[in-house]
Amino acid sequence: MRHRATLLTIAAFALALVLSAVIAGGAATVIEKATRQEVRVGMEAQGYGWIRVHTDGLQVILTGTAPTEAERFRAVSLADKYVDSSRVVDNTDTQIAKPVTPPDFSLEMLRNENGISLIGLVPAGVDRKKIAEELKKVAGDEGVTDMLESADYPVPGGWEEAMRFGLKTLETLPRSKVSVSPGKVKVQAITDSVTEKGRVETSLARTRPTDLRLDFDISAPRPVITPFTLRFIVDEEGARFDACSADTERARERIFSAARGAGAKGTLSCTIGMGTPSPDWSIAAAMAIKAVGQLGAATVTFSDADIALDAKPSVAQKTFDEVVGELESNLPGVFSLKAALEPSPKAKADEAQFIATRDGKGHVDLKGRVLDARQREAVESFARAKLGHDKVHGATRVDKTLPAGWPIRTLAGIEALAELHDGTVLVTPKLVKVTGVTGNPQGSDTISRILTSQLGEGAQIDLKVKYDKRLDPVLALPSGKECVTRLNGSLAKQKINFDPGSAQVSADSVKALDALAGAMKDCTGFRMEVGGYTDNQGREEMNLQLSQDRAQAVIRGLLDRGVLVGNLVAKGYGEAAPIASNDTEAGREENRRIEFTLLDKKPVDESADGSQDGEPHWDGAVTDDATPATDGAAPEGKDAAPQGDAPATDADANNSDAAPAAQEEIPVETPADDTPRPKFRPKDLTKG
Repeated sequence: MRHRATLLTIAAFALALVLSAVIAGGAATVIEKATRQEVRVGMEAQGYGWIRVHTDGLQVILTGTAPTEAERFRAVSLADKYVDSSRVVDNTDTQIAKPVTPPDFSLEMLRNENGISLIGLVPAGVDRKKIAEELKKVAGDEGVTDMLESADYPVPGGWEEAMRFGLKTLETLPRSKVSVSPGKVKVQAITDSVTEKGRVETSLARTRPTDLRLDFDISAPRPVITPFTLRFIVDEEGARFDACSADTERARERIFSAARGAGAKGTLSCTIGMGTPSPDWSIAAAMAIKAVGQLGAATVTFSDADIALDAKPSVAQKTFDEVVGELESNLPGVFSLKAALEPSPKAKADEAQFIATRDGKGHVDLKGRVLDARQREAVESFARAKLGHDKVHGATRVDKTLPAGWPIRTLAGIEALAELHDGTVLVTPKLVKVTGVTGNPQGSDTISRILTSQLGEGAQIDLKVKYDKRLDPVLALPSGKECVTRLNGSLAKQKINFDPGSAQVSADSVKALDALAGAMKDCTGFRMEVGGYTDNQGREEMNLQLSQDRAQAVIRGLLDRGVLVGNLVAKGYGEAAPIASNDTEAGREENRRIEFTLLDKKPVDESADGSQDGEPHWDGAVTDDATPATDGAAPEGKDAAPQGDAPATDADANNSDAAPAAQEEIPVETPADDTPRPKFRPKDLTKG
């Protein structure tokens, strides 16, 4: 009995335990579901539908991906309202945020008589205070107005360089707007004259950093032209302007159209200015130019509203009458026409002449006839005042039979000569002839205006004045010697290396070629030799050919960079003309070089794609400077053989990279059998 009672007691306890577990488990499940439901509803009600709620006993587990970190934090904090924070397990994460795009930074600097204003958005790292202090030195009493805003973002690439260039440019332009953005500067400015406009444009183009994009719009007030002049000629040399004036761009285009219709070719030039005697100027000019074209051999000269038309003896009388009658009947009312058909010329054995000559150094010789001693003194004094007191040499003789107006003609001729760099003025009773070269692009226009204003619009004038841009003080172009110095200097700073035993420019020499291409600016008009030199490692014949290939490779590199290379000739000298000892590696490195040599001091006649009409034609004869330099420091190239002790092989010399593609486009001078070579290999040239 007692044993049975014990078993019943144990069974009762076990049953109670099972019932308690079942009741407790059910209660926990109910609590979990209730908690999970409560938290989920609360999250959705607050707009956090992205969150997922799980329960594990008394723990509430949150999962899901929040759009932002702030959103995630607010969702987790909301769960604390429903359950104790110690029971919340945060397994949520945040979407990877996209990088914030920095704003478009820009800086506009406005400068005028009221001071300088700064407008725009700049990086927070820009020292605005320093900029303002620098500009105050330029603005003076007017001061600097800072209306800039800043944003805390990294300084973008190209910003610092653009800002420095913009600030420097603003200092030189008192009436301007300079806009700066990363890698780009835009300049708008007003200058006092056309000459100043040209100087500013040239300066901006030359000082612009290589990696900076520059846009500029420089304007200048239109000049006052007195008298308003136009002179158009058709003769055996073709149709052309000696002088041209227009009041508007539209008027200039109308005049150009008429000139092309009369046979004018190439680039035409016409000065736009103020002072036109009539709004119908371009209409009258176009009609007169058309008439000259119809006559085929004539000259028309406008001096304000006075027009003189001079037809050559080869024009038929009937044609002259028809063309002049048409022109005379239809010209605008304000214009006055004087037309003449020249009779057949009759040569005179002793025609009076006055000749003034100016050479390229400024020396002036006055020869021929003057009316009397008083006029001689007046002519020489006027020449010294115009051309330099110590530059004039007088050698004239008195002739009292000279025609009326002779003193005025000679003085006008001297004034015309002052516009030339070098040339001659010939004065006769019927003709003033001016020939020469000038550095003023409007030189012919100016001389024509001087002579017509002094002698009248009916004066017979023959102008053959050529513009040489290398004499233009605004452009200040380098001479041939300066070009060679500049190019060799560029090579001295950044050496062009080649792969061992080949003519392939090495990868580390790309910047050196870029710099050399930049140094070629304004130097493509001079004939130059690109010489290649090696050390004495390897066979002599192979070195000679490899140096030739390397010189050609340099020209090819320039051509690939947009440089006109028609003026360059490649020539290899091999191991000839060493500038250092070949017994040391340092000496051999110096001997492996590329060297530029001037072949002609005078620029060649540039082609139509790179020249201006009216440039003088220079011959291409080789001067004494054609011999390559063999002493002194020279630019470097690289050697003809691989580095080290191993001699070069035929395989090295025939490397596929040794010669650039399309060699026929590169000026090449193949070494002849009699190319000078050293008689012996120098042991040490570094001494003495």
